[in-house]
Amino acid sequence: MESKIDESNSAQEKGFALSDLLQNYTKKRKKKVISLLLFVVILFIVSGYALGLGAYEISFLDTYGAIWQYLTHMSDGFNTLDLRVIWQDRVPRLLVALIAGGALATTGAAMQSMLKNPLADSYTTGISSGASFGATIAIVLGIAIGGSAGIVVNAFIFSLIPAAVILFLSLAKRASPSTMILAGIAVMYIFNALTSYVMLTADENAMASAYEWTIGTLNKASWTTLPVMFAVSLVGCGIIVYMSRYLNAMNSGDDFATTLGVNVNRIRIILLTIISVVAAAIVSFTGVIGFVGLVGPHMARMFIGSDNKLLIPASILTGATVMVVCDVIAKLFTASPLPIGIITAIIGGPVFLLLIIRQRKEVW
Repeated sequence: MESKIDESNSAQEKGFALSDLLQNYTKKRKKKVISLLLFVVILFIVSGYALGLGAYEISFLDTYGAIWQYLTHMSDGFNTLDLRVIWQDRVPRLLVALIAGGALATTGAAMQSMLKNPLADSYTTGISSGASFGATIAIVLGIAIGGSAGIVVNAFIFSLIPAAVILFLSLAKRASPSTMILAGIAVMYIFNALTSYVMLTADENAMASAYEWTIGTLNKASWTTLPVMFAVSLVGCGIIVYMSRYLNAMNSGDDFATTLGVNVNRIRIILLTIISVVAAAIVSFTGVIGFVGLVGPHMARMFIGSDNKLLIPASILTGATVMVVCDVIAKLFTASPLPIGIITAIIGGPVFLLLIIRQRKEVW
């Protein structure tokens, strides 16, 4: 009789423990969903402020009011000065900032999980520097493949070189993630030196144009630059989101992922190719923008955790928000907006250092 009572009590205790686990899981899940919604609200507010900021200032409510009137056909074309300024000049710049920030943060989150290294992104692995060198020789030397799309094609081809180096170390030398990052940094310095040398041989106009690419800028944003960036980023980020379950496995190490049936080498090749394509699409229109792909995922990870199924969508939002905030700051202090790469570096460096200091070890 006593044994039956003990078994009954044990079953009840297990039931209570399971119930507590489910409640904790539900609470954490709700917290993560609320965090995602909070990111959306912040991005909405910051975007409205960015659209109204400039030589001709427009209030937050008037900004979204003008856009709403146009989208709902309550306004017949661009019949107001507010709408013309917003839609023709500022919306393209905002969309480029959103796309570039979201895409760079997505590739950064994917590389950090894939290489299990918090320092990995398309900038520190040399992919952005390779793309920048390809764009620079197209601008300065006129050496390009693909005719009118030569800058984009060049950027993509040269972005594959650092990716190939990382793949070679991974497949042939079985290098550790830290070694792969160090190799990427070495390749980055090589491409930066080559870019500087090519710029020294250029005339003043070509050098000025190439210099903008090396520090990153949104000043050339227009409706014509959006289709390629948007299409490539949408497809690339969509594939990365789809492959988030593989990233979760690889985040625990190659051996663990292999035991789950994941073909680590094939997944790594696919992901590095996608990351290279996305980075090339961004760099070829905006130049090299550092720290967004590094800081964005870390900010998202503090609230969301390391589950890539939620982390990658959150990184898209945090990366886009960081980029828009930096663009707002770039507009505040000078009549002509500063190159955004300068702002992301000035802000991104201290923010990243703060995240490193405060970040909990168990996140990784």
